[in-house]
Amino acid sequence: ATKMGVDEVEVVESCMVAPCQETPRRGMWLSPLDLMLVNRGHTPAVYFYPYRSEPGDFFDVARLKAAMAKALVAFYPMAGRLGMDGNGRAEIDCTGQGALFVVARSDLTIDDFRSFLPSPELRTLFVPRVEDHSPSILCAVQVTFLKCGGVALGTALHHVAVDAISAFHFLQTWSAFSRGGGGAALELPFHDRTLLRARSPPLVHPDAFSAFCPKLNLSVEPSETVVTQAFVVSKDQVTALKRACVGGDGGRVSTFCALSAHVWRCVCVARRLPPDATTRLTFPASVRRSMRPPLPPGYCGNGIIWLGAAGKVRDVTSSESEDLVFVAGQISSAVRRMDDELVRSAIDYFELTEIDSKPAPGRMPETELRVISWLGMPVYDVDFGWGKPLAMLRAVSERAGFVYLMDNGKEDGSVRVLMCTEAAILNDFQHLLYARF
Repeated sequence: ATKMGVDEVEVVESCMVAPCQETPRRGMWLSPLDLMLVNRGHTPAVYFYPYRSEPGDFFDVARLKAAMAKALVAFYPMAGRLGMDGNGRAEIDCTGQGALFVVARSDLTIDDFRSFLPSPELRTLFVPRVEDHSPSILCAVQVTFLKCGGVALGTALHHVAVDAISAFHFLQTWSAFSRGGGGAALELPFHDRTLLRARSPPLVHPDAFSAFCPKLNLSVEPSETVVTQAFVVSKDQVTALKRACVGGDGGRVSTFCALSAHVWRCVCVARRLPPDATTRLTFPASVRRSMRPPLPPGYCGNGIIWLGAAGKVRDVTSSESEDLVFVAGQISSAVRRMDDELVRSAIDYFELTEIDSKPAPGRMPETELRVISWLGMPVYDVDFGWGKPLAMLRAVSERAGFVYLMDNGKEDGSVRVLMCTEAAILNDFQHLLYARF
């Protein structure tokens, strides 16, 4: 990988795109699930689009801006700024000032990024700088025209405003307006975040912590070299894993459960963890359908809590034929425990506990693994009228022990496993990942 400097990208234009109609001007109350992310800042992502000669001008900037102005009518908080209410509590100040829209050119090509792996360089090159804006803007995009004719679209959406599900909803809406005609058919966002208000008085059920994992354990020992590598697991391999997870009882298990169980097991073996140690897998889960009543479709905001499953290393790595049954069972049971009471307890916990979400230095213990699933999310549906993206990447490198699962984008049922791990175990992990197939 070549080191690339910012001088390889030249900004041509930078402006604010405001909603094209009058939108509500008000302070928008943030739920405890939003507030815990107030210091997390913007989530950087980059989409690569190969050049297409049809229809019309490729990535016509005027067309993209007009579509953005329409999308911001429905998603008007994204045109606002991060503010404070009278009590010093963070809120979204719905000002209608708009989203930052940057146009740039570069001598780089899509081929320069063929491996499609996340990296901080991607952020420097293709994601708009939001740090210069105060008060904080919530949405910024950068369209960079590449030497090969393709486009890199960088997005920076503030995590206090949207989680991944809401972010994809916004990007789908913007791209549908750009394609033309599709905007009307899209689900409208739902903006009342008071549905995730804490109870009065807040009450955290003692059983909640059997599945709910609010904090990331970090140690500050110096970190060794961390590498990010992508592995593709085919549809047939996923099916084989699912079969290994249900044993003889013929039950059903999700792709997420099956892959997470297998990856967890492989990482424990590759890291040569002591058999008596306790290992923990944590993952974000959407609360939207677990609440009673469920949140309305299109709920816009943060609707995620972290769940966890734990077990002794010897149980997670046992090599009997039933090996994945136990591990998948631990994960499935954490998912099943997420009911209305658990979600309410989690909200009340964040109401009572100050969590600083600023990304902290340090590394996760080797016994910890975080799996973030974008399976089934419309990652590749961001089509502005010139085709779907070739790839979508987070423009950042994670610490060791983070795993992302996403559809491979080939529409063949394969899954891309993005693994951030210590360089020393990468080969062992790769061997173990594919050894059972």
